[in-house]
Amino acid sequence: MLSKKFRRQWPLHLMILPGIVIVLIYSYWPMIGIAMAFQKFVPFKGLFGSDWIGLDNFRYVFDLPETGQIIWNTVFIAFMKIIGGLVVPILVSLLLNELRNELIKRGVQTLVYLPHFLSWVILGGIFIDILSPTNGIVNLVLGWFGIEPIFFLGSNQWFPYTLVITDIWKEFGFSTIVYLAALTSINPSLYEAATVDGANRWKQTWHITLPGMMPIIILLATLSLGNVLNAGFDQVFNLYSPQVYESGDILDTFIYRIGMQGAQYGVATAIGLFKSLISFVFIVTSYALASRFANYRIF
Repeated sequence: MLSKKFRRQWPLHLMILPGIVIVLIYSYWPMIGIAMAFQKFVPFKGLFGSDWIGLDNFRYVFDLPETGQIIWNTVFIAFMKIIGGLVVPILVSLLLNELRNELIKRGVQTLVYLPHFLSWVILGGIFIDILSPTNGIVNLVLGWFGIEPIFFLGSNQWFPYTLVITDIWKEFGFSTIVYLAALTSINPSLYEAATVDGANRWKQTWHITLPGMMPIIILLATLSLGNVLNAGFDQVFNLYSPQVYESGDILDTFIYRIGMQGAQYGVATAIGLFKSLISFVFIVTSYALASRFANYRIF
């Protein structure tokens, strides 16, 4: 029965074969490198010639005085981005939904979506200029109100919040489109009935619009838990400097400095493996929550 079914479906298996090969080569074969986390890896000895040292790399990492602060920075910045990345798009989509002029609505929607396509290499240079404490336009405006210049990218007090705000500005347009799409699924007759009953726009939003958006809100919120240790390497790497390592250094940038700059490949792999394991737990949890509360299924 199985062989008969396979013979009937062999063209489909043949079509999927190139994809399977690519996944095996680029996703599974590199996982052999995880062995470096348990080795004193020496490049010229290779992966199978380096000495095995068990969990010494992990002990070394967790004995470093800055490890706890780096983990805290990662979780704090990532959670702030997750919360802001949920609240701001919801508010903007609700406001855009109230616009009746389709031309203005689509224009605003396009404008807030455009930053999503810009890389942090470009935006990093832009933000360094506009947030400069000497001639940046932001501090220039603050000076009009008598506020002293703020070193947004050089102050440990301001840097994490600068990361969060700039990331939300860049990405909220993409999520706004998702929520606007969810709004189109709400039955217009519900608003007509609410208007007949005397409900104003605020009550219609609270009792009809938000409940109609709730499934997609719950889904995106639960799935975002998988990114709790992804605070944004591209953004941080292009904006931070040694003077804000205390508040802005995250696991990804720490791995880069230890592995690529310090040539401690085994230690860097150990940190990366630790991050991957924790992220795996959060991803499994997020999908379980999405299945439980939003009826979301992968298969």
